[in-house]
Amino acid sequence: MKTFVLTAALLCVSATALADKIAVVGGKVFTGTAQGTLESATVLIDNNTVVSVSNGADVPAGYTVIDATGKYVTPGLVGAYTQLGLVEVGMSAGTVDSSVTTLPISATGAAYDVSYAVNPDSSLMAISRVEGVTSAATTISRTEYLFHGQGAVITLASDAQPVLKPKAFVAVNVGNAGADDAGGSRAAVWVMLENAINEVKEAPKSLSPTSDWHGINSRLDVQALRPVVKGEVPLLIHADRAADIRQVIAFKQRHPGMNVVLVKGMEAWRVADELASAKIPVIIDPEFNLPGGFDQMGATLANAARLHNAGVTIAIGMETHNIRLATQHAGNAVGHGLSHEAALAALTVNPARIFGMEGTIGSLAKGARADLVIWSGDPLEVTEAAETVLINGKVIEHTSRQIKLQERYQSFADTPQASQYIRLD
Repeated sequence: MKTFVLTAALLCVSATALADKIAVVGGKVFTGTAQGTLESATVLIDNNTVVSVSNGADVPAGYTVIDATGKYVTPGLVGAYTQLGLVEVGMSAGTVDSSVTTLPISATGAAYDVSYAVNPDSSLMAISRVEGVTSAATTISRTEYLFHGQGAVITLASDAQPVLKPKAFVAVNVGNAGADDAGGSRAAVWVMLENAINEVKEAPKSLSPTSDWHGINSRLDVQALRPVVKGEVPLLIHADRAADIRQVIAFKQRHPGMNVVLVKGMEAWRVADELASAKIPVIIDPEFNLPGGFDQMGATLANAARLHNAGVTIAIGMETHNIRLATQHAGNAVGHGLSHEAALAALTVNPARIFGMEGTIGSLAKGARADLVIWSGDPLEVTEAAETVLINGKVIEHTSRQIKLQERYQSFADTPQASQYIRLD
């Protein structure tokens, strides 16, 4: 039944793929703005941007109508922390752009820029966008340095130019993995981080290739970290155990002008009030319930709810190959105390806000990119699906490598050649 509904929906909107003016009518619309959720609303899209969201079904002349009656409508989901476009198979013997080894252009890893490496033709792009993910933050997952380079915010449309915002953030890990890469101890990683940041603050404003320089950062590292030190670009800090997160909070207190974001934070609920007071948002995977190491002993499915209830801004979506499961993860967080509205915000407007793109992606605000998803029902229910996805005002083709493989082998199953492999008893 779900397949029939999905097919019918796609046939109804196929003519809108190149339309300039689209009206999505009758759906329950989560806006991601001060309007909140509207029970039966109309979203008007003109020239790839959202024109308005209003109650009722009034549609001006010249608009192609998509009927969303009885369905949910949300902004396109925003992957909060991924390696989309940088990796296909992580353990491949070939090139994997989500990992970097040592090079003389960088001494601390901050200089690397993933915007040069994003592949819009990655199979993971289509697999993710048919499930409602329309944009994502992407960056290097592993380096042999302190920092994980400069991440980017990308669109999942099949565009030749996928990068929406280059040099959107810099990431660092101060947990177990980060300590392993920086001297083997937190006693080393924190000293190195402090010195790297303070060095940028004291570095000459003009640092040319011929300038005398003997810092722990390379010249290009300094250039990459200047906007981070000024608070113009967020610094994403990975930490899980409560003791490490307290060090993150203390770091923010020492550098109040910096925009610090906690990533993963399995024990963040233990210091939720302190995080809220320091105004540090958290990008989490709320699915963790069992520890994977001694720095994750306090992992709990209630993490998201406890953080939100304390006043912490949370974002959900820390996956790459399975970012499409973010709605399921958010739904499980709702099952453990997070409000439905907060869960939808964590998938959309909150990550957009973290990366300085609120009003562009993650919401159905006037003037925003027309990234929109029509769902068969509540998107946080595992039995519901994205029926129609618009990216930048265009209805995407609802296909992916996995869908094509499914169709191929389903059709093969109906042939006489397949009968010898099928047991009927």
